[in-house]
Amino acid sequence: MYTDTIADFLTRIRNASSAGHRVVDIPSSRFKKEITKILFDQGYILCYKFEETDFPQGRIKIALKYDRRTRKPIIKSIKRLSRPGLRKYSSADTLPRILNGLGIAIISTSQGVMTDKQAREKNIGGEVVCHVY
Repeated sequence: MYTDTIADFLTRIRNASSAGHRVVDIPSSRFKKEITKILFDQGYILCYKFEETDFPQGRIKIALKYDRRTRKPIIKSIKRLSRPGLRKYSSADTLPRILNGLGIAIISTSQGVMTDKQAREKNIGGEVVCHVY
């Protein structure tokens, strides 16, 4: 049993990409599904599939994306910021910019999970879940 399932989700993706795996299998939740959709929409993963299994929530299969020429992972860094022991909140004015806009921050807001750019457009703040670049 993990106390921080989002950190486990991010760590599985980080470890699988650094080891060169094509697919990573992760226990599912609604929050993890939303983060997976954002990673796909932003081009950090190749594809994903939500599978129904014996587990109540199911599993997520994520196909990782690599550079065709260098065979290096597209995700250079994926880091958890807000954690159960120390939550990090940010207003719309102070949302972080990752690598001057080249990376993304995933924000959990009252209107759902979104990127920092989408939150700035809607002028809402929230909990800064992680940084990806």
